[in-house]
Amino acid sequence: MPRPSASTTYSGADFDADAASRASGDEARAEANERRVRRGFWPTMKRAAGYLPFAEELVAAYYCALDRRTPMRVRAMLLGALAYFVLPIDVVPDILVGVGFTDDVTVILGVLGLVRSHITEDHRVAARDALGRDG
Repeated sequence: MPRPSASTTYSGADFDADAASRASGDEARAEANERRVRRGFWPTMKRAAGYLPFAEELVAAYYCALDRRTPMRVRAMLLGALAYFVLPIDVVPDILVGVGFTDDVTVILGVLGLVRSHITEDHRVAARDALGRDG
């Protein structure tokens, strides 16, 4: 299908349908990532905890991603980053001791930098509780 030129006009219905289609696709990807994250986060976290100086912030991000009060776009970014963290196949295999989580860390820190303001004190308290740390 040829690409429309800059002078092409769209009816509101066409534009809205395209936006709705993209939104439903984004939500479907977020839901798939949420399933992956729920299934794989804690086993991966246990393996990586010794290599991650920001484990508490990562667990707080996990709780933020699962919080339905978090805006969908923020949840989608966090779930994408966390899904990358839990997937065993990525750019640098996680089984390589000392360097296996470096690509995961890069992705997670990048997303955390974008959405940190959405991670609430409630998420941080839940993270400390989950990790057995005092506040």
